Amino acid sequence: MSPSLTTFRDDALIALDSLGDKATNLLNPTVRLGVTGLSRAGKTVFISSLVHNLLHGGRLPLFEAVRSGRVSSVRLEPQPDDAIPRFQYEDHVQALVRDRIWPDSTRAISELRLTIQYESASGWNRMFSAGKLSIDIVDYPGEWLLDLPLLGQDYRTFSENTTRLARSGVRRELSAEWLDLAATLDPNGPADEMTAKRLAERFASYLRACKSDERSLSTLPPGRFLMPGDLDGSPALTFAPLPDLGDPRFEKGSLAAMMERRFEAYKAVVVRPFFREHFARLDRQIVLIDALQALNRGPEAVQDLERALQDVLACFRPGSNSILSSLMGRRIDKVLIAATKADHLHHESHDRLEAITRRIVDRAIERIGMAGAGIEVMAMASVRATREAVVRQNGQDLPVITGTPIEGETIGGETFDGNRKTAIFPGDLPERSDSLFQLSDSISQESRLPHLNIVRFRPPNIEESGSGATLSIPHIRLDRALQFLIGDRLA
Repeated sequence: MSPSLTTFRDDALIALDSLGDKATNLLNPTVRLGVTGLSRAGKTVFISSLVHNLLHGGRLPLFEAVRSGRVSSVRLEPQPDDAIPRFQYEDHVQALVRDRIWPDSTRAISELRLTIQYESASGWNRMFSAGKLSIDIVDYPGEWLLDLPLLGQDYRTFSENTTRLARSGVRRELSAEWLDLAATLDPNGPADEMTAKRLAERFASYLRACKSDERSLSTLPPGRFLMPGDLDGSPALTFAPLPDLGDPRFEKGSLAAMMERRFEAYKAVVVRPFFREHFARLDRQIVLIDALQALNRGPEAVQDLERALQDVLACFRPGSNSILSSLMGRRIDKVLIAATKADHLHHESHDRLEAITRRIVDRAIERIGMAGAGIEVMAMASVRATREAVVRQNGQDLPVITGTPIEGETIGGETFDGNRKTAIFPGDLPERSDSLFQLSDSISQESRLPHLNIVRFRPPNIEESGSGATLSIPHIRLDRALQFLIGDRLA
């Protein structure tokens, strides 16, 4: 995190928290794993599947500690932070396994502690270590992460950046009502509460339209406008950017001065506490993205996903933690960017999805001028909802995926009832991704990304073993994600 985003007081409090965590870790080694996702990427499903597979002995061949038999037990324990809601793992697993519905996404921060008893692979470590690691999983909305860059902006900069983006591409139409109202107002005219409320409502409607399934845009700060919670109706959420601000200073008592004050209140009440109390205490981080949805929505959605990842990655400072780094401010030493829903493609396209995601991440890293060390990219499915098959069509073998579409899904004019299985050809991703990014850079009306048949499937039917125990949730590359995120801490 850039020093300009924090105050001296923030840095002092973060250093104290980090030293306190270090002292606690001497007695109980702990990794704080941040889990977030951009819109509809499936972070609730990821956490539920991760915990379920560890508790129920799931197939995790690439997770070395499990593969080698060094993990003796895994259990849930009370979380250490009493003021943070618990991640409702049991409810989410019941939705997945018993009801076969996708659990509701969480709209606030939550936490869960998972403790692993293991035997170190090193004889030296076995002499001095208890062979116990606690993983504090911190679940928070991706919109909150995208708010962090606001800490480095004043109201004028925020207005300029947001207005410029709103006037581009498809956003121009979505933002019309907000910008049309703003154009009728004098920023230096008298502040008025009802005017501020109308502006905020139209601005929030614009953000919701950007997030909708039809658009699937990713860059959507301020995030609390989409999930206001107990701040709904507060002055800290009753503001909006104003376009074309002229005078360098806003007159006292003016509309612009009111908007500026409330923007600063939003940072003070919402963004800064999240950064100081939660984000700055993380050791590892996974960011889930729905790259398939962006590809299916077209070049502008792909470019917006890249812009969002650029903002996300600018928040991290990958590097190793130590006592010294705790004094300077904690570092997140590993970041995983995971493209989810790989089960919506045939396995022949998994490597291509990963390559496309890696290219998006590399471009974002290049544009913000940061090193890529400590950042990994992969394609995965936290829950595998489909199986693969081959159908014969016009004398050729066609690779398909089979599953149960969610009730109301329509394929080729046929609407499904949520019970009947079907097979679909999901489409192919190109072997070379260069053409995709030439399209996203130009964003011309004629540009077309490869068409993908993206269908929402129900979770799979998970059978019980002969003894009545529930089998683990099927996945794709969850074991690889675990190995990257915590494998070294179990060595």
